[in-house]
Amino acid sequence: MFATIAAASVFGLALLLSGMKLMESALRQWAGSRLPAALQRTTSTPLKGFLTGTLSSALLQSGTAITVLTIGLVNSRLLPLASSFGIILGTNVGTCLTTELMSLHIHRYGFPLLAVAFAVWLWTALSGEMRALPGLPGRMAHPLRYGSAALAGFGLLLVGFAVLQTIGPTLLGSGTFMNLMAHAESRPIWGVLGGAAITAAVHSSAAVIGMSMGLAAAGALSPVTGIAVMLGANVGTCFTGLLASLSGGRGGRFVALAQIALNVSGALLFYPLKGWLLAASAWLSPGEPAAQIAHAQTIFNIACSLLALPFAYLWMSGKGIESGGKRFRPPAA
Repeated sequence: MFATIAAASVFGLALLLSGMKLMESALRQWAGSRLPAALQRTTSTPLKGFLTGTLSSALLQSGTAITVLTIGLVNSRLLPLASSFGIILGTNVGTCLTTELMSLHIHRYGFPLLAVAFAVWLWTALSGEMRALPGLPGRMAHPLRYGSAALAGFGLLLVGFAVLQTIGPTLLGSGTFMNLMAHAESRPIWGVLGGAAITAAVHSSAAVIGMSMGLAAAGALSPVTGIAVMLGANVGTCFTGLLASLSGGRGGRFVALAQIALNVSGALLFYPLKGWLLAASAWLSPGEPAAQIAHAQTIFNIACSLLALPFAYLWMSGKGIESGGKRFRPPAA
């Protein structure tokens, strides 16, 4: 039984990760060089940076990708250090879109979405490099090609979520697993630590939270334990940014450390408030454990970002903005 559970868990998580990476890669290829330019143009204030970080993370389905990109722009002096703070705040909110989509009970459409995505991709290939069909207009070819790949990634993600749900009944019949869950219920800190460790290992908080949502939907994980895992996952997601910053300059390392400070402080602040998070998310989706975990993540990230946003303005007004070795003050309102 253990081998079956382990195989299904690894397979489901692998599908989740593969789907998210495929979506991220396709959307990043479609965005091309426009994304760095957009980050530079739309981050003159922390609020604009927050909105830009939120939208770009939701577009790419990866807050980690935007964080790493921001670190690179700061290291290359193409983005002022102070402007990066708003982006980091926004990435935590934008990445919630993935888990919110997973909570909509649409996992049964995973295979149909894969079929549609393959059909559209094949159409673009036959009308493009294979020249077997009339060519598509240039303005349609690239969006259809990358859009179909992103849709295939989303379909894979949904299939992985469905696979994770299938192991719930087996887990419920395992005395060892139920003992572990009872231990996690009495000591939620283990859920936080486990969520942080697994996220650091797989470099995807959304995948780890999605895995906990799948188990919760099957009744194998309580929502409060899932919320503890979510808090840990938001800490573990900082590991990738920290690694990316090690080979760069002081500005990039400061961005990575700022993200760690934000996420660790948020987890410490909301850990005693797990019951409040559960009550708020249960009010939004009564009787739906998976949706409650997704809503708790959204509430947590929005609250943390809004609490931290005024400090970004205080830092900007007090220190000015450094860019390209020169200091300049933001224009007066």
